[in-house]
Amino acid sequence: MSHIHLVCTECQAAHNADMLTLGCRECGSPLDVAYDSPESHAMTVSGLPMPAPIHADALGVTMREGNTPIVPLPAVSEAVGVGSVWGKLEMVSPTGSFKDRGVAMMLSVAMERGVSEIVEDSSGNAGASVAAYAARAGIRAHVFAPDTAPRAKMGQIRVYGASAHAVPGAREQSARAAEAYRRARGLVYASHNLSPYFIEGTKTFAYEIHTQMPCPADHTVIPVGNGSLLIGAWKGYCELVAGGAAQSVPRLHAIQSEAARPIVAEFEGVEWRADGSTTIAGGISVGAPPRKAQVARAVRQSGGRALAVSDERILWWQNLLAASEGIFAEPTSAAAFAGLELLAKRGHVRASDTVLVPVTGSGLKDAQF
Repeated sequence: MSHIHLVCTECQAAHNADMLTLGCRECGSPLDVAYDSPESHAMTVSGLPMPAPIHADALGVTMREGNTPIVPLPAVSEAVGVGSVWGKLEMVSPTGSFKDRGVAMMLSVAMERGVSEIVEDSSGNAGASVAAYAARAGIRAHVFAPDTAPRAKMGQIRVYGASAHAVPGAREQSARAAEAYRRARGLVYASHNLSPYFIEGTKTFAYEIHTQMPCPADHTVIPVGNGSLLIGAWKGYCELVAGGAAQSVPRLHAIQSEAARPIVAEFEGVEWRADGSTTIAGGISVGAPPRKAQVARAVRQSGGRALAVSDERILWWQNLLAASEGIFAEPTSAAAFAGLELLAKRGHVRASDTVLVPVTGSGLKDAQF
């Protein structure tokens, strides 16, 4: 008997847990995992019990993702005028990005349910992660990505043996093509944007930070496209507080590109429409994130902000991280540091605060040279 069900993020309607239901049958909104008895099905993360949607006490498919290091960033601290800034190096994950956290959980659930073939859409990092973990799990994977995705990421998808489908047009076209392919063949749509199980994997980020940081972070600044890391962090922090392991949730800040800022607009309560402009931060170039309202709500409830930054500042920060900290981050990751700069300038982050910023992906996967 399952210890979970799925619940709508907006109208709270309940649904049975499976791999096929990705949207609420009442209102169409995305779904989250809800635990009927979380204490009886928990996996250990950084020495702490974490409610998980799997029935075993460990992931069915894993490459020991997570446990990424945190490092002090003195050059960043000096540049933004904040005394304590730390980076969590998600770039050292098995496939080079934080997406491995969510994919390991999502495909472990798929294995439990006997899934043998899946479809995913991605701008690159999630597709590479799905391809790698599917190969390890013996699951056939079809990955749809924009034809403008970095060659390194598309090559990574192919080398793991997945079928890579390059789709012309905006990021949303890839999602439509993946959905059509899945529907025509009756396959499971393992969408990292929609899957409630993916979010349950990104929760591990919060559990690790809680045990790694020398003192609790006042702020966590996250680059956001679809928002899976921010939502996972929010859920994880809330679980830690509810369980008595932590006293408070840090302020969560969502950083987007000026060219793709739907969550910033949602947070501010204004309308935003894509105008055809592009950004070098391909990982957050998402015009219509399905969990937009959920991300904005998490930011607001944590006391954080949602801000957009320019490509100029993204590139500046990518160069500073490499030349001064020895960290080659992809532009998407550098956007978070440009966001921290703006948060400090506007007084949302004080000089005495402690800040944690995830370096979500490696610059080698999206090199601009």
